[in-house]
This record gives sequence, C-alpha cells and structure tokens, in this order.
Amino acid sequence: MKIGSFTVCIMVVVALLSTVSNVFAYEDMRLTSSLDRSRYDQTGRFEVGPFIGYHYFENKQNLEDSFSYGGRLGYNFTSNLGAEITLGVVNADVDNKSLTGLAKGQYRSPTGSVDVKYYQVDAIYQFSPSRRLSPFVTAGIGRSLYSPNVMSNDTNTINLGVGAKYWVKDDIAVRLDVRAFEEKHFRNYSGTVELVYAFGSRKKRESIVVAEPAPRFEPKPEPVEVVVVSEESPMVEERVKTVAAQPGIIVLAFEDIHFNFDKSTLTDAAKIILRRSIQILKDNPEAKVRIAGYTSASGSEEYNQRLSERRAASVAKYVIEEGLISPDRISTIGYGKSNPAEYEASPKQIYSKAAMANMRVLFETYLNN
Repeated sequence: MKIGSFTVCIMVVVALLSTVSNVFAYEDMRLTSSLDRSRYDQTGRFEVGPFIGYHYFENKQNLEDSFSYGGRLGYNFTSNLGAEITLGVVNADVDNKSLTGLAKGQYRSPTGSVDVKYYQVDAIYQFSPSRRLSPFVTAGIGRSLYSPNVMSNDTNTINLGVGAKYWVKDDIAVRLDVRAFEEKHFRNYSGTVELVYAFGSRKKRESIVVAEPAPRFEPKPEPVEVVVVSEESPMVEERVKTVAAQPGIIVLAFEDIHFNFDKSTLTDAAKIILRRSIQILKDNPEAKVRIAGYTSASGSEEYNQRLSERRAASVAKYVIEEGLISPDRISTIGYGKSNPAEYEASPKQIYSKAAMANMRVLFETYLNN
C-alpha cells in the first residue's frame, strides 16, 4: 500500500467518523449553549490506559502477524489538540522457517521468534471533543527495537493514524486506533482497542451565570414640609407634612417547569406551562425574568451545575425562538442541586417523588413600578 493511498483511506475514515459523531450529538448540541463546555471535554486533563491490538508485518519481513499490547499516556492542551506517549510490545514468530541465508532486514532460520518493542511520541487532533463520540487523527515519531536484531533492524519510525473515542462516562472511554508505521525498510500496520481513564482538574470553563443582584437600600423618604396659605386669612400659614411614595416591588408567581432525569429537553407539558407563564409576562410588560435551573441530588456537583445551566438555557432558547418574549427581558442561571424543592433521603432513587420535584426550572421575575 503506497503512502498516498493510505492517506486517502484515512480521509475517508475521518469523514465517516465525523458523520456518525454528528448524528449522535445533534440533539444534545441543539439545546446546549455555545458557552457551556460539555461533560466530555477533557481540556487540561491527562488520559491513561492499557491497550491490546493486532500488528500486521510487511510480507518481505517474514514475520507472522501477531497480537500486541501496551499502554498510553496523554495530555490535552486544548479541546482539540493533545500529545501522547505510547509504549508497545509485539511477540511474533518467523513466518517461513525454511528460508536460509541473509536478506536485508528479513528474518530467516534458525531464528524462530522475534520480540518487538516500540515507543512513540504523537500529536493528536480531536474533531468533536465536546461530544460522546469523538473521531481523531494522530501522527508522530518513535523507534522500533527488534530482538534478535538482524542487520540493524532497530530503526526510527514515523506513524500516521485515525481513530475514535467513545465516552461511556465523564472520565472513562473506549478508544479504537488504526495506524501505519513507516520504518527504514518496511511499512507495518496495527489496530488497537484501549480503555481510557481521564484524570486531573478541568480548566475553568465559561458558563452562563448571572450574578446575584446586590441588595438595594432605599433611603427612607424624609417628610416634606408644604406651606399652605389660606385665601380668607392671607397671613395664616398651615404647615402640612406629607411622605413621598416608595416604589413597590411585586413578585409574580409561576408554575415550576420539570424535566426527565439527566435531560435538558422540554416536554410537551413543560411547553404548555411555559406559554401560560409567558402570558403573565405579556400582561406585565415592565417585568424581567431570570430563568433558574436546578437538578436532583444524584450525580456530582460539577455535572449537576452544567446540567442546571443547560436546562435554564433550553427554556430561554425556546421562549425566544417561539417569539414569546424578547431576549432583553431574559437572563439565565444554574444552581445545580442546591436549594432543592424537596429533601432527597436517598439520591440513588432517581425517580423518587422528591427527585422529580427537584428536576426543575423556576422563573424568578420582578416587576418594578
């Protein structure tokens, strides 16, 4: 296989993986704010994992294709770009043991088996780092060490590959990897399956959070002294004390909007409640609303914070796109699992009455006269 045809194959595989990734991610991305970094984005984190695979040797090397194993350690500098170090081992038997004599880089009798150890340093580029399924391309340099060594088989290598990660949890993924290794005299190929574990602190993300308004202290109005002169008695002054009226603050009441477990999509029932709530706002054109998202107690603080923000964002997106209210009257905030509507005695019971009550969005609305 020539390097040009292998490059074409890589481009085709990347295109297919990107298409599948888009199908998996469409619904989640439709409702997620562009500022909300996904739970699968590993920016600023390390990834480590063992792998097993199969190594394909070029025929003229006279080695049987064999299983391989090893480990990989990587770091994600940005959402898309990372670096990796890989160590691998292949135990191969000589293919045709009837061959004798010497040939450049080719194994022959009396050698029966060969151990190959390889290490490499690679760059990796991920196309969809915020999605559960993320295809990638990778390239790097390394070295292959053969034992026994025939005519300086130890050689520097260049590798090029494609693959994909599928995140089964926030920190755990399954990775598939296909590569070509260009050595001094040969070109070999490998395919591996890896179990990936991500660890380390995530870089601080931007989020849609509206700061709590600072409390306002209105000075107590001082009595105003008004002088009244009677027409009948011009020289008689009557002093009357009046107090200026203080602006009133009216809190508008709305129904809670509830969600299914681990979801930020609006149900049909939620949309009906939203339209009723918007009518209240239309009847009060001076009112502004802050949409606050909440979650149940199940899950980590960090994940629930992001989920609550997505819920608030999905409500805001719906009422704006439906033309129900203008964007300048809306702000959003996520509270995670803080301030629950009901106490959850057992957070693992994700469909308990208390948990369902806490999977909600509230309208915090004020009307200033």
